[in-house]
Amino acid sequence: MRLSIPLAVVALGLSAAPAFAADGKGLFADNCSACHQLTGKGIPGAFPPLAGSKIAQGDPVEPVTRVLKGRGGMPSFASELTDLEVAQVLTYVRASWGNKGKPVQPALVTSLRSGAKRENAKASLLAH
Repeated sequence: MRLSIPLAVVALGLSAAPAFAADGKGLFADNCSACHQLTGKGIPGAFPPLAGSKIAQGDPVEPVTRVLKGRGGMPSFASELTDLEVAQVLTYVRASWGNKGKPVQPALVTSLRSGAKRENAKASLLAH
């Protein structure tokens, strides 16, 4: 009986991952695809590709911070997306277009949000 509970928890966690990424796909389409394209290939010379990106697939702290704070011409999404939504969209990015990054947990976004301030508010306004 003790083995069945941990196995059930693992099974629930694994079955939730595709749904979590699927929610991120819609968020990506609505918030990110104008610049990074639905293909994740970006626009050369303007917006970097996310497909194959070492930053997108690496330590999740960097992409979470970029989404929350913005960077260069990328706007801050701290006031537009919840912690769960940031985690969902980044989980989608990290698992799409051949990327092999692990899911982003909402708790990580929550912990980083408290220290997130806009890096360049003027660039964020211009990007919208």
